[in-house]
Amino acid sequence: MDKRRRDHRGRGTLARVTFDPRQPFLLGRATRAGLPRRAVQSATYRRLLPGVYVDARVKVDGRVEALAALLLVGADAFISHHQAARLYGAVVPDTVVMHASIPGNRHRSRRPELTVHRSARVPTRFRGVPVTTPEDTFLDLAGHLTLVDLVVLGDSLVRRGRTTPDRLVAAAESAGPRLRRATLRAARLVRHGVDSAMETRSRLLVVLAGLPEPEVNVCFWSPDGQLLRRLDLAYRAARLALEYDGRQHALSQAQWESDVARREEFDAEDWRIVVLLAKDIYRTPARTLDRLVAAMRKAGMEVPPLSDEWRRHFPGHATA
Repeated sequence: MDKRRRDHRGRGTLARVTFDPRQPFLLGRATRAGLPRRAVQSATYRRLLPGVYVDARVKVDGRVEALAALLLVGADAFISHHQAARLYGAVVPDTVVMHASIPGNRHRSRRPELTVHRSARVPTRFRGVPVTTPEDTFLDLAGHLTLVDLVVLGDSLVRRGRTTPDRLVAAAESAGPRLRRATLRAARLVRHGVDSAMETRSRLLVVLAGLPEPEVNVCFWSPDGQLLRRLDLAYRAARLALEYDGRQHALSQAQWESDVARREEFDAEDWRIVVLLAKDIYRTPARTLDRLVAAMRKAGMEVPPLSDEWRRHFPGHATA
């Protein structure tokens, strides 16, 4: 047998047909190109959706997932909701299904692992894929995400340069009456310069407790314009900061040494840094607020009575 016929990755004889296994493909197209069904269903290929595969060596990102979804939906479909956010590189909760949309006059077929929405949105194109605009993606997800997750989405869209807080607010003001209030509130909480979802969550715990909102991404510059240090969240006048330390800090010796040196420098300038870990946000938010309130008072800040709204969004062990 010609060895080229036994090449299961689209090379040799198979290379003469329009079939590239490095892009998502339908099982039927692969078999018509001469690739045995058992080869497609082997470990050589990764299943993305029912009947949709890609070469197992391909890194599956938001674009690969989007192309897979479009193969099942049709030529006039576009990516939306969670899938659109992932395509833009934004942060949304994991889901067990992919999402796409079709024009409102089309029949909406039901497919396993793929939710198809009817939509009047006018899609744009990003990385060659038809997709809802970042602002429309934010609006579409307002009915699916909590307030905190929606602000995380907005912060991450802004961080990636896909939109701005002002554009999200303008879009929210045009939202339908059912979601306008919640969407507008989330949009007004989106900020420039947020580095991570956990920084967003840390800030929102503070804000939803009724405490003064800290400044985001506070930078310190040398006289010649060089960035010296930065803080995640800070109250400049009180010289009080909040810093979220992720798992990568504990695993990186260089990062740990840099953090120690940086905190010593801030100590020398009479700054107080409240360090937050994941457990402080997810497991013990009440204790975290107690720590912050104590630090605020020690720094001479006026502390208003706490709101209970934070408990709905950060349940943790709320009475800890």
